[in-house]
Amino acid sequence: MCRFVCLSDIIQEEGNMEEIQDYFLCENCANKDFKLVYNFSLRFHGVNFSDDLIYDKLIEEIYHCTKCDKVYTRKQIEERLSELKRRRKGKRVVSQ
Repeated sequence: MCRFVCLSDIIQEEGNMEEIQDYFLCENCANKDFKLVYNFSLRFHGVNFSDDLIYDKLIEEIYHCTKCDKVYTRKQIEERLSELKRRRKGKRVVSQ
């Protein structure tokens, strides 16, 4: 299990409503900026009913931290964002 890192901004909106914006941060360097890299491939495999190979086209999205180049998958990011949501669920923004 990775250690949990986040950055929160409290944003003052019109009409005195406030919002909290939590950011996914790199575990290594706490950077919030990432670049998207795509990998494209074909996976070939046989099937029982034919001697011919069939293939699947695969597109993988990976995210590199722009500061330390640590790599994250979309699944890892989605899991951490879900954790952010669970931590905030049911809590209200408190005006200062």
